[in-house]
Amino acid sequence: MKDFLTQKTWRYIDQSVSGIGRSPLESFAADDTLCHLIGAGLSPATVRTWVHSASVVMGIQDHRLPYVQAGMDLLEERGYHPIVRNSGGLAVVLDEGVLNISIVISEKEGHIDINTGYDMMVDLIKALFPEIAARIEAYEIVGSYCPGSYDLSVDGKKFAGIAQRRIRGGIAVQIYLSVEGSGGERAELIRDFYERALQQEPTKFEYPKVRPEVMASLSEIIGQSLTVQEVNARLQQFLYTHSDELRMGPFVEDEMEQYMYYLKRVFERNKKLLIES
Repeated sequence: MKDFLTQKTWRYIDQSVSGIGRSPLESFAADDTLCHLIGAGLSPATVRTWVHSASVVMGIQDHRLPYVQAGMDLLEERGYHPIVRNSGGLAVVLDEGVLNISIVISEKEGHIDINTGYDMMVDLIKALFPEIAARIEAYEIVGSYCPGSYDLSVDGKKFAGIAQRRIRGGIAVQIYLSVEGSGGERAELIRDFYERALQQEPTKFEYPKVRPEVMASLSEIIGQSLTVQEVNARLQQFLYTHSDELRMGPFVEDEMEQYMYYLKRVFERNKKLLIES
C-alpha cells in the first residue's frame, strides 16, 4: 500500500490558536476548500490543525431528535455553543483541550477507498504517540459518543474518533483528539444532551447510550500532563521528517475566494437546520 504519510511536499496550516474563538463551521469550510484545491492540483497535500472553544458539533441524526431544541438549550446552559454539520456522525465535544487534525490528499493518481483513508490517520496517531502505539486499537467503543468502527482507544477507553469528507477529488480525513482534561466529563455533557433531547421517547434511529467511564483523554491514558501544543509540535516534527519540503501558512489571496464560497454554503446550511429544529 502506498505510504500517503510521506509526501514530496506537505503543506501545514496551524489554526490551533487562531481558530479558538471562531466557529467550527469555519473549519468545515476550510477542509471543503482544501479538498477542492488539492483535488484540482492547486495545492499540495495538506495537514491542518484546529481547536475551537466550547462547542458541540451535532450530526444530521442529532438534528432529528424529538426534543432537540431542549437538548441545545441544555448545551447553552452549560456554556457550549451547538452547531450542526452537514455530514454523518453524531454529536462531539470541542473545547480548548481537544485537538482536531485534518489530512487532505488527492485521488488524482487513483481511487483511495474509505478504509485506506482511516488507516492513514491511525498510522499517523501511532507515530505521534510511540509511548502507547502498541496499545492503540481501532474498533467501535460502545457507550462512547459518536461511536464508529475507527474509534481509537487504549484498554477500552476512547480518546479519538475519525471522520472523512470527500469533495471534487479531494479527501479530508479528520480526527478529534481528546488531549487535555477529562474525557469522562465531556461524555457526561453528551449523555445529558441526549437525555434532554430524547426524554425517553422511542425513535427509529438508535442514539448512543453514553457511558462516561469508556472515554478518556490522552493525558489520562498516558498518565502525565499532555498539552494540545505539545501534540502539535510532535505533528510538525513528523511532517518535517516525512517530506522534502514543508510549506507553512494560511490560505493565500487566490484561495480565499474559494474559501468564502464554501464558508457561505456551510453557514447557510447550518442556519437552515437550526431553524428547522
